[in-house]
Amino acid sequence: MNQKLKEKSLESLSSVLPIVGIVLLLSISLIPMELGTMVMFFVGALMLVFGMGLFQLGAEISMTPLGKKIGRKIAGTNILLIVILVSFFVGAVTTMAEPDLQVLANQVPDIPNKILIMMVAIGVGIFLALAVSRILFHISFPSMIAILYVIVIILSFFIPSQFLAVAFDSGGVTTGPVTVPFIMAMGVGLTCVRSDSDAGSDSFGLVALSSVGPVLAVMLLGLFFKPQQANYLASDIANVITTRDVVYTLLMELPKYMGEVLLSIFPLLLVFIVVQCTSRHIYKNQVKQMLVGFLYTYLGLVLFLCGVNIGFSPVGAFLGQELASSRLKWLLVPIGMLIGYYLVKAEPAIQILNRQVQDVTNGVISGKTMNCCLSIGVAISVGLSMFRILTGISIQWIVIIGYSIALILSRLVPKIFVGIAFDSGGVASGPMTTTFLLPLSIGACEALGGNLMTDAFGVVALVSLTPLIAIQIMGLQFKYKVKKMEKSMADNIDSQDDDDIIELGGVG
Repeated sequence: MNQKLKEKSLESLSSVLPIVGIVLLLSISLIPMELGTMVMFFVGALMLVFGMGLFQLGAEISMTPLGKKIGRKIAGTNILLIVILVSFFVGAVTTMAEPDLQVLANQVPDIPNKILIMMVAIGVGIFLALAVSRILFHISFPSMIAILYVIVIILSFFIPSQFLAVAFDSGGVTTGPVTVPFIMAMGVGLTCVRSDSDAGSDSFGLVALSSVGPVLAVMLLGLFFKPQQANYLASDIANVITTRDVVYTLLMELPKYMGEVLLSIFPLLLVFIVVQCTSRHIYKNQVKQMLVGFLYTYLGLVLFLCGVNIGFSPVGAFLGQELASSRLKWLLVPIGMLIGYYLVKAEPAIQILNRQVQDVTNGVISGKTMNCCLSIGVAISVGLSMFRILTGISIQWIVIIGYSIALILSRLVPKIFVGIAFDSGGVASGPMTTTFLLPLSIGACEALGGNLMTDAFGVVALVSLTPLIAIQIMGLQFKYKVKKMEKSMADNIDSQDDDDIIELGGVG
């Protein structure tokens, strides 16, 4: 177990180091920072590394097996009503506990947090039930996702522009570190009892469909609430001078995140208890291992969120403000792209998705290739977000064009790439996006005097969008290579047949 933890921590270190390097380089060259600020940033980075390591290990030995078990139980149930109710309950409960959603809800004015969270949770619950039904009834994922996004695009013309970015952001924040491992494992569990050729591709798409629900739910909510300006409370950079100040700051912040994460994990723990109580066979060793996994997941998320919020989030807002206030404000675009390229590698759920894809495709689609495509996609997303802040371009037109391209590509690539691509969009926008990129955008928007609701919000939505296109382009390349190989093999066979004919002719 210790060896596995070491491996996960080293993976996390390799993901976080580039971001630390970028911030350090900016502090030396363009934006000088106080020594205390840099110390808190490095402490946050260290906590993030160990937190990610613990979280990934915990998710691997607890949430993933639990999700698969629930998926298999649902697949073996012949009563549709039970399938729908269980799927709805799991989707709603995990969403209400999602830390990313709590962060976003605190930033949206005029709407009570509980109402917004409840609407989003209902949206995820309904659409997870819809996604599970799709798998059980063998409904085409590309067709279903195309219809849903056409509905989203049409509705976008009828809700207030101030609410549009928040609606799309809601879809991204609901697929975070708590929800993704569970939902993806459910997909694998649902399809593992099937032996048809589409089983592998059908295991993907649950995350994507679950992300559409919140967008539609919040759009409907936007018809009744008319927000004008975000009441954003920026995270202050801790004023530390001595090592005692650093320790004191950590001791003051840790209890808050311990409580938040406990609320996140507790509903899943209840689900685990219910599943065990309804199981015919209970294996004590497996139960013990999964409980240890939940403990690792809990500790990992506490360290991760605390590290991000005391070190990454304040520095992100500070960098945004300073860059936007300088004469070199257009550097926001390339610097944002560089940060986005490496930031997605630090998302905990991304690593889980990459392993899932590698397992299901038997290594045909490697985790390294997935990482590269996602990094390029997110880099373009962040660049577009920074460009929007500088120019005030509406997110609606970017979203319409982007989703139109993604839907066209979905008709051209192999089915498995469609599910992977749309799942990747939801997974890419995790805690790192919400707690670093969103403050970076808001800091820049405030410095430029822009409207937070229309200009700053939307970065999560764009981060969710471009991976859809990037992964499907990878699918087109894969399809082309397969056709090229098949043609080459056919030519070789024809050549061998011709040689055989010539030899037979010579003998005659």
